[in-house]
Amino acid sequence: PPADKRTLIRRATFDLIGLPPTPAEVAAFVADDSPDAFAKVIDRLLASPRHGERWGRHWLDLARYADSNGSDENKAYANAWRYRDYVIDSFNRDKPYDQFLLEQIAGDLLPETTDAAQQYDRWTATGFLVLGPKMLAEQDKEKLVMDIIDEQIDVLGQSVLGLTLGCARCHDHKFDPISDDDYYALAGIFKSTKTMANLGFVSLWMQRELATPEQIAARKAHDKSVDEMNKRIAAAAKDLKDKSKEAEGKEAREAALQAMREELKQLEAQAPPAIPEAMAVADAKAVDVPVHIRGSHLNLAATPVARAGPAVLSHLVKMDAIPPGQSGRLQLAQWITDRDNPLTSRVMVNRLWQAHFGEGLVRSPSNFGLRGEAPTHPELLDHLARQFMEGPTPWSIKSMHRAIMLSNAYRMSTRHDDRAAQIDPDNRLLWRMNRRRLEAEPIRDALMAVSGKLDLTMGGSLLPTKNDDYVSVSFRNGGGEIFQTPRRAVYLPVVRNALYPLFSIFDYGDAGVPIAQRTNTTVSHQALFMLNSPLVMDQAAAVAAAMLQTETDEAARLTALYERLFARPPTKDEQARAMAFLDVAAKLAGQEKEQTPEASRAVAWERMCHALMASSEFIYVE
Repeated sequence: PPADKRTLIRRATFDLIGLPPTPAEVAAFVADDSPDAFAKVIDRLLASPRHGERWGRHWLDLARYADSNGSDENKAYANAWRYRDYVIDSFNRDKPYDQFLLEQIAGDLLPETTDAAQQYDRWTATGFLVLGPKMLAEQDKEKLVMDIIDEQIDVLGQSVLGLTLGCARCHDHKFDPISDDDYYALAGIFKSTKTMANLGFVSLWMQRELATPEQIAARKAHDKSVDEMNKRIAAAAKDLKDKSKEAEGKEAREAALQAMREELKQLEAQAPPAIPEAMAVADAKAVDVPVHIRGSHLNLAATPVARAGPAVLSHLVKMDAIPPGQSGRLQLAQWITDRDNPLTSRVMVNRLWQAHFGEGLVRSPSNFGLRGEAPTHPELLDHLARQFMEGPTPWSIKSMHRAIMLSNAYRMSTRHDDRAAQIDPDNRLLWRMNRRRLEAEPIRDALMAVSGKLDLTMGGSLLPTKNDDYVSVSFRNGGGEIFQTPRRAVYLPVVRNALYPLFSIFDYGDAGVPIAQRTNTTVSHQALFMLNSPLVMDQAAAVAAAMLQTETDEAARLTALYERLFARPPTKDEQARAMAFLDVAAKLAGQEKEQTPEASRAVAWERMCHALMASSEFIYVE
């Protein structure tokens, strides 16, 4: 049977914006008897800027997004946030998925545009290829280069094509028809791409200035003028200290030095704006790469492999020839987004389905190969993949959300059925909706949303470091200062080797590899966090204060609390239990500390709020 309207709006709101619905939004939906009431809810949520924050996070998992390198040298990726903001903005604008992929693989190679912001977006998008962890202090630089290429091939294969291409680095793939020739054909494309700015003792990744040539020239000219003036000042100061010239117009020389210093101040005040930078790639010298026997760069085959895409799909969609001197990234990106490519659209719609149902139609979302799981509903997967590419708005992710969420399958309740459970205990055939626990980010955001403390400011960096800084985060009071911000969790720094504890507790995953699906554990420290974390207790206190201010009648206050936290009123049994709890909690509060009955009752309400926010219902979606 279908879910009731309160359950449905809570499900949809968390799915599309990662936040709980407000009581007013729930009441409006419940009162709307029109046939398109739920469609209007979906459209409202898709139009919200919160949508990009929720769904951008799903893509950032696949892109192994982080704000630090991790690995041997945990240096700050001080400009990684620009890629994160690009992703969020792309989801909010419903950028066509094929364009989204083209920009991330070859944005710097697309035809130049006179729209500077669009050009900067395309450069920033290629940060997708730079974000991975790197052994920056590796002294065998050829090995470092090949390891980075391997990581790029792996993330592209898993996240976009659902193929474990990296398995073919050392030998032909053991299960899928991907040869080591295919691997090194792709490796040539990425070796012809500049990912590292230098290969020094501690190497540094590539960044690109987000400015026009004129802006860059103006900045360089200004910097040159400042340098020249500093040299003149240094020479004049040295001359002034020369004792052999002490009697030769000292006052005039002092005045001249002071004048130069004033001129420097004026020059610095007239400086052009600082030029922002983004992690990005560029084409390098085009090379073909020979097979590395057993994956070793010290043992090469005699003949290089021409740059190309995997041969196994060439009978369906042939990759364009790579012109001399080009890396081949643009041709690879166009091959991936070709409508005849059988994988790209299927992999993405499967990920959309997975995010809405908890499991994909293919339950190995990043492995569509032989060792991956077969689709439970292959005809449905084909139908959705074709609709994604050929619908009224081709490659529109928002259109796919509407198609999936308006289906009877999505709107089912989680009600158990003994007969169905005997036939299909894992619910592979979708006889009910799956009950799902929220991920770390919406749990944190929901806590702050219901307390009214969530800061909805978008974008920017919260990592107070530069590229040459080593990241050291102190998790004082369970989070460290930079994690105490009320901003949405998607903006919190992801520090490899020092993950925010809340993320770790609620199954964030390894930020060094593509995360196809968050694990879903149920362990004791999750409950202990909800019971003992200052973050949870502070939000519970804020909710209680709000309830005490807005409602004087305790029954009405309890109803308002349940609607704020669970999008529903309490049952009669819950009302009775809650009142009994309040009586006991108030009595205990009075015993712990001598205070007025009103103050004891206020403490009891705070504990009531904490108990409900620590409940399963708060962090699970039906």
